[in-house]
Amino acid sequence: MKEYRDYYFKKAKQDKYPARSVYKLQEMDKAHKLFRPGQHVLDLGACPGSWTLYAAQQVGPQGQVLGIDLNMPDTVFPAQVTFLQEDIFARSPRFVDAVQAGAPFDLVISDMAPKTTGSVFTDQARSMNLVEAAYEVAAEWLKAGGVFIAKVFEGPDVRPFVHSLRPAFVKVSMFKPKSSRAESKEIFILGLGFVPGAATTVHP
Repeated sequence: MKEYRDYYFKKAKQDKYPARSVYKLQEMDKAHKLFRPGQHVLDLGACPGSWTLYAAQQVGPQGQVLGIDLNMPDTVFPAQVTFLQEDIFARSPRFVDAVQAGAPFDLVISDMAPKTTGSVFTDQARSMNLVEAAYEVAAEWLKAGGVFIAKVFEGPDVRPFVHSLRPAFVKVSMFKPKSSRAESKEIFILGLGFVPGAATTVHP
């Protein structure tokens, strides 16, 4: 297992990404052809910036990427990236203005995760809170036909939540990247082909 972890850690360093998480997004992109030049992308929970950097590379200089996180990364981004230190649960006027300026987005992606407590129940519940918040943002600012990606910790609330998303997308699925650690409980929800106004009520 240590060798498996080291492979992606070392690969990220070699490829000049700040974290191994980039390969999870890359896998999803290869499987579903998510990115194209010129797109607008909103990246939630973006620090340390691997997803933001990958998205910027895919959308190119004509695209735009807005990264948002509680923490500011040390990563140097290209000109098409704007990064804000903001809280998704306390959207400031700056948050709203920046999101509105970039909207509608072709993709809303979230790698947000709670600080783990050691309690599986608590961690899963907090993870669900984050993914629900991410979807609320996506439902408001995602372009028709757009893509929603969100990380969540596996638990009993995940499948009901995924089911609640189905009317709002042409296709909804769950994706477990090969680059995720085997012991990790994370899984990614993919909503493809957003249908605005179809259903924006998340799992209660």
